[in-house]
Amino acid sequence: MRYAILGTGIVGRTLANKLASLDHDVVIGTRDPQVTATRTEPGGYGIKPYSEWQESHPDISLATFRDAAAGAEVVINATSGGVSRAALTEAGAENLAGKVLIDVANPLDFSHGMPPTLDPVNSDSLGEQIQQAFPDAKVVKTLHTMNAQIMVEPSRVPGEHHVFVGGNDADAKAHVIALLGEMGWPPAAILDLGDITSARATEMMLPMWLRLWQALGRPDYNFHIQGA
Repeated sequence: MRYAILGTGIVGRTLANKLASLDHDVVIGTRDPQVTATRTEPGGYGIKPYSEWQESHPDISLATFRDAAAGAEVVINATSGGVSRAALTEAGAENLAGKVLIDVANPLDFSHGMPPTLDPVNSDSLGEQIQQAFPDAKVVKTLHTMNAQIMVEPSRVPGEHHVFVGGNDADAKAHVIALLGEMGWPPAAILDLGDITSARATEMMLPMWLRLWQALGRPDYNFHIQGA
């Protein structure tokens, strides 16, 4: 299957590498491929420049948001939540229409410093805003409540733990659940929380996730719902 991953950060790269290892065709989308490919300074959290990462992943190509989305069967939004809607607008509504759009972003607001807050929050969510802005896309919210490495390798956390899925389209959620299975998530670990409004609750798990990171000093943990 052809996947477009929008976003060149650690989440986008980690998902791209995993999907390519599962024999999917993967294109990473960025605003300006030439700028991304020639940047030499480290990215956020000290991750290596994209050009260095690309050298060891020659099977994954780089394109504009629009070209990546146009050629894909499934689109994954792995951009920073604050720019997600702008990036998807650049990708083009016509290139998202009728496609499963997996949203793994979080609406973290760093404008008031650390720790970040959420915007939107409570009565709205980024997942809902994306679905409203692109009504012909089939938005599914998932994987955004954990570290990128755990997204693609759930066995990094011992014992039982869960990944959440929410979206309006049953067939789209079925596709995403199957993909999660490919990535190593057992059926009992996948919790379907209903329609896209469930993103309000799951996005609000991020402040707790960040506090746990601060308290534990490491990101290899996840949520387990006892009795699920």
